[in-house]
Amino acid sequence: MSDVAAYPTIVALSSGSGRAGVAVIRISGSRVRFVLETIAGGIPAPRHAVLRQLRDEAGEVIDTGLVLYFPAPASFSGEDIAEFQVHGARAVIARLLNVLTHLPGVRLAEPGEFTRRAFEAGKLDLAAVEGLADLIDSETEWQRRQALRQMTGTLGKQAAAWRSRLIEAMALLAADIDFSDEGDVSGPLVDEALAIAAGIAAELREALGSFAMGERVREGFVVVLAGPPNAGKSSLLNALARRDVAIVSAMAGTTRDAIEVRLDLAGLPVTLVDTAGLRESTEAIEAEGVRRALDLVARADLVLKLRAIDSPPDRFASIQKTLCIATKADLASDLASQALPGEIAVSSRTGAGLDNLLASIIAELGALSQPEPALLTRERHRVAVSDAVLALERAIDARHGQVELLAEEVRLAVTALERLVGRIDVEDVLDQLFSGFCIGK
Repeated sequence: MSDVAAYPTIVALSSGSGRAGVAVIRISGSRVRFVLETIAGGIPAPRHAVLRQLRDEAGEVIDTGLVLYFPAPASFSGEDIAEFQVHGARAVIARLLNVLTHLPGVRLAEPGEFTRRAFEAGKLDLAAVEGLADLIDSETEWQRRQALRQMTGTLGKQAAAWRSRLIEAMALLAADIDFSDEGDVSGPLVDEALAIAAGIAAELREALGSFAMGERVREGFVVVLAGPPNAGKSSLLNALARRDVAIVSAMAGTTRDAIEVRLDLAGLPVTLVDTAGLRESTEAIEAEGVRRALDLVARADLVLKLRAIDSPPDRFASIQKTLCIATKADLASDLASQALPGEIAVSSRTGAGLDNLLASIIAELGALSQPEPALLTRERHRVAVSDAVLALERAIDARHGQVELLAEEVRLAVTALERLVGRIDVEDVLDQLFSGFCIGK
C-alpha cells in the first residue's frame, strides 16, 4: 500500500468560519511538500513565514498570503504540516479548499483528526487531548486555566510519576517472589513495596478529592432562582443576564420549565436557572414544572431564594447553600425595615442591590472553589483513579500473605493509570472524544 493510501493528507479550515480578516488553512500528511511545490511555488524554510501567491492548477492566483512549513516529526501532528494564512473571504477559503482537495492524496479532515494524529504520534496523551478540547470550549478564566493545565500535560506527568513508583513496587514484589532464597536479595521487600503503594494510594485519594471542583469548573456552577410565583425570578434572570431571556408577566405561573443562561462571574462559569414558581397546583403542566424546580433546587450549587419585598416569606423547605433575596425593592419606601435579616434587597427595574447580589454569589461560589485548578476534571479520570485506589487498598489490607496476589493488585493499579493517559483500552473513548472537536483541530 502506498504512503498516500495508508496516510492520506488532510486539510481543513482551522480558524473560525465566516467573513474575517484572516483565515488559517492547515494541511498535514505525507503530501505536504508536494502541495507546497504545486500551489505555493516551493517549500519555504521550516518555521519561517513567507509571502507567496497561491495558484490553482491553471496557474491562476487564488490569493496572496503567508505560508509556513513544519517538517515532521517536530510538528503538532508528528507529520509534515503546512499552514496558509490567507484573506478570510468565503470565496477565497472555498476556492483554496477546492483546489487542495482535488490534488491526489489530499482530502478534507474529519473533526479532531489533526489532534488524533498528534495523539497517535505520541505528541499528546489522552488527558492532554481532553485538556485541549476543554481549552477550545473554555468560556471563563477558571476554565481556561484548568484546561491549559491539562493540555500542557500536568495530569499525564503526574500519572507517569505514580506509575513509575508502582512499577518500582512491582519490582520489589517480583524480587521477593523470584529471588527470596538468593543471598544478594535481603530486607523486608514486601513491606517496602506496600509502603510505596500506601503512599501512592494517599496521593490518589487526594486527587480524587479535587474531582468535584474540577468537574464543576468544566461544566459550570449551577445557580437556581427559586421562590413562589410572581417573586420576580424571571425579571431577576433578565437583569443578571442583561438581556431579555425569560418572559415577564404579572400573571402568576408564567414560567413552566427551566430557563438557563450562561454567565461569567469573575472568571467563574455559572449556569443561572429560572424555575417555575413554587406552589401547590392541580394543573398538570404547572405541577410538573414545580416538581422539576424542586429537583433543580436539590442539585444546585447555590440557590437564590426569592420573595417579593412586599410579600410574606415563603414556606418551602430551607436548604444549604442559599442566598435569601427580597425582590421588587423599588416598591418599598424603607428597605431596611422591610428586608428581613440576612436578605439581599434588589430591584430588577432600577438595578438597586444587583452589584451586592453578584458579589455575594461570587463569594459563595468562590468559597466552594480551590486556589489551584483540579487535577481530575472528567468522570473518566475519576473512574480510572478510583480503580487504582481500590486495587492498592486491596493489596495494603491483604492478610493472606500471598505475594503473587499482592503483585497482581499493584499491576491492576498500574493498568488503571495507563488507561488514565490513554496507553491502553482507549478505542471506545477516542471516537466520541475526537468527534467533539471542531474540524481543523
